[in-house]
Amino acid sequence: MSRRITPVLFATLAAALLGACATQPHKAVAANEVAQAAPLPLMPLPAHIERHAGTFAFGAGTRIVVPTGDETSRHIATQLADWVRGSRGIDLAIASEPVARNAIVFAIDPSVAGSEAYVLDIDADHVRIAASDPHGLFHGAVTLWQLLASDAHKGLPAVHIEDAPRFAWRGLMLDSARHFQSVDEIKQLIDQMALAKLNTLHWHLTDDQGWRLEIKRYPKLTSIGGCRKAVGPDAALTGGANKPYCGFYTQDEARDVVRYAAERFITVVPEIETPGHAQAAIASYPEFGVTGTRPPVSTDWGVNTWLYNVDDKTFVFLENVLDEVMQVFPSTYIHVGGDEAAKDQWQASKAVQAKMHKLGLEDDEKLQGWFIARLGDYLQQHGRRLIGWDEILDGKVPASATVMSWRGTKGAVAAANQGHDVVLAASPTLYMDYLQSDAHDEQPGRPQVQGLKTVYDFDPVPDAIEPDKAKHVLGAQITVFSEYLSTPQRLQHAIFPRMAALSERTWSAKPDWNGFLARLPAQMARYRAAGIDAADSAFAVRIDAVPAAAGTARLTLGNQAGYGEIHYTIDGSEPGTSSPRYTQPVDIALPAKLRANAFVDGVALAAARARDVDALALNRRNSDQLDTCADKLVLRLEAPLPLDGPRPVYKVDIMNTCWRWKQASLDGISHIDIDVNRLPYNYQLWKDAAGVVGRPKASKAGEVEVRLDSCEGKRIATLPLAPAKNGAATLSAKLPSQTGGHDLCLLVTGKPGPFLWVIGDVQLR
Repeated sequence: MSRRITPVLFATLAAALLGACATQPHKAVAANEVAQAAPLPLMPLPAHIERHAGTFAFGAGTRIVVPTGDETSRHIATQLADWVRGSRGIDLAIASEPVARNAIVFAIDPSVAGSEAYVLDIDADHVRIAASDPHGLFHGAVTLWQLLASDAHKGLPAVHIEDAPRFAWRGLMLDSARHFQSVDEIKQLIDQMALAKLNTLHWHLTDDQGWRLEIKRYPKLTSIGGCRKAVGPDAALTGGANKPYCGFYTQDEARDVVRYAAERFITVVPEIETPGHAQAAIASYPEFGVTGTRPPVSTDWGVNTWLYNVDDKTFVFLENVLDEVMQVFPSTYIHVGGDEAAKDQWQASKAVQAKMHKLGLEDDEKLQGWFIARLGDYLQQHGRRLIGWDEILDGKVPASATVMSWRGTKGAVAAANQGHDVVLAASPTLYMDYLQSDAHDEQPGRPQVQGLKTVYDFDPVPDAIEPDKAKHVLGAQITVFSEYLSTPQRLQHAIFPRMAALSERTWSAKPDWNGFLARLPAQMARYRAAGIDAADSAFAVRIDAVPAAAGTARLTLGNQAGYGEIHYTIDGSEPGTSSPRYTQPVDIALPAKLRANAFVDGVALAAARARDVDALALNRRNSDQLDTCADKLVLRLEAPLPLDGPRPVYKVDIMNTCWRWKQASLDGISHIDIDVNRLPYNYQLWKDAAGVVGRPKASKAGEVEVRLDSCEGKRIATLPLAPAKNGAATLSAKLPSQTGGHDLCLLVTGKPGPFLWVIGDVQLR
């Protein structure tokens, strides 16, 4: 079908030329051709796409045409030219005078309805991007670049795209308090956010473990609060446990980040945590804490109990801080935290309790509500709006306050139904410190898997929100807390490609998981070209092998997404599409050096995965292959040593050091070898600490006990920990003769703290 687009009116001749371009009828592609056409490599999926016959022959002679005198459009055109230069090696000239053909035309067109919306038309002669605002023009340029960057298209396909976002808040929260990122690393992340059409960077700048923003009136916030002792793996970052972990952003650096983001139409929303997660601030200025004593900057993860005081001098401090924050960050929203404020110090303080009663408040939660509301009123007086974590609902907050729902979706439902705007940042689904798979090559983090499809399936509008209140859902964001994301590579592995899933669900009106998968390889290629270390967990082949007939093993292969053709080799060579294709479990002779990968159209979707399998390997399990006994608080933790090079990672329940090997085959088994290691126990569990399991020790160092069939069953081996000498070691013990399959329970005696014993590989011989 043909479609008429209103021409831009920035010169009489330009109007004529652009009008001719826009009104030329497209030759519609036959239905069978459309069905056979490869999916356009666009991420997120536009709202409306029409495919047409023909292509635009993009090349070195192509020009970008922008309206005369429109510096914003010229800036966007310059960014597009930079992207094209980086991906295609072609320099595009930018002009204001009209070009008869072979042009990419930018048009500010009031007829394009909607904030951030754009229309993209491509035919044989022209490309036209039209929007009613520069933000929409930028999004259109991103879509065009994705087409230009794709190897799948020799020329640009003729299309008509009408597009606009589903939600106004499409974001990412970056925690720079637990682990610090350089300005350049943040800019690289902002670049990828912009190309994913995200528009909000929520910057978590303060917490118990560090204060990261220069406040000129209070220099100790960074000179003291910006440093902590290097504990555990942090020593590898600083060069040793005696070298502190430090870092902060000057106000000029923060302004540079704000400027850089704004050029890409991203708003930076700063977060200053109150009244809890304040230990670094109180370590800097103890007079603003409840007790008046100075704690260290925390080296522990979890819930610390240091709170701000509720007296007037503390509010003067916080208001002075917010004054400087508002000078640096022009965002409408200022995030004031409000989560996990353990009230122990407030409850123990006679002065705080007296203040609470004087205010006529019935409990400490209402006192926190008063605390947050006072900050909200101050922000409102300065033309800003408060946003906070969903605990702020427990007290009375300003009607203008926006709630960020992290404890699942309940906070969003309650807030929206009360008339508050909400942003979904739901844990665990949108928390990027949760791992993307249970594979042994994943990095440290929370092992309760939140895979790519889990993120993609998340709907930012919970069903329990009343239909007439759904308008209060501003959008959603992925949340990147960085306890275990200590390097740029780990940060990128955690974020990408799950950020693409969140981007599509907050931009596109209708989910299309299968279409998303088909478009994802092109996006992964763009990540690689940009130097982004994106996780291939969704496509990586999982290799499982179990004993079969004598001298053989049964091989089962698959990947998380169930996508692509899997090919494998058994001699250690790199698999390709000419290698055997996996269609069902297959028996292989031992020993074998297995390698496998998934392919689409002959292109590998991931790095090949490998596993050496022999008789010993079939009777070996690593900690990821074992089950924890209670699943109280399971983490994947990194050893602190060696300082240089890769460090082992262990899955452990930090509240119950106990593992199960289900149905271990004990026929002919006479010995067990267990790799152990001792890690620092730097966790603040608050009230959950009472649930940490301790077991009687037979010796000062403790033991690993092996019990048969259950953790209360017969003890069949005891492996003293003393020979490990407080570090990594392999312990061995004889086992009594058994037959058949049995559960083995492996438990550590004693109680965690200040160190934690963990188990690595377990070998039956």
